[in-house]
Amino acid sequence: MDPRERLEADRAETQARLAALLEDHAGVVAASRDSNADDEHDPEGQTIAFERSQTAALAHQARRHLHEVDAALARVADGSYGRCEVCGEPVPPGRLDARPTARTCIAHA
Repeated sequence: MDPRERLEADRAETQARLAALLEDHAGVVAASRDSNADDEHDPEGQTIAFERSQTAALAHQARRHLHEVDAALARVADGSYGRCEVCGEPVPPGRLDARPTARTCIAHA
């Protein structure tokens, strides 16, 4: 699979994951809106706060990954994909297989 196809597939998967996380987060917020849960004193409140925090953190990670994928797609478009942004040397294919959004070679990671 060429880099653009792989990155586009990654982008689509990440967008779907982000949509699901945002839906989960909205559900947790909605469920706790009308409750009398007190995060500090109610055992259920701590769970709700944890779930809200966890889904928000995972959504943030997904957004950050989307940004990385978009940057990699821009590098594909301008012809710089697969070149280290620090030294200009090729990024080893194994590194790109493991991390298609890699901006640097292993030495500069």
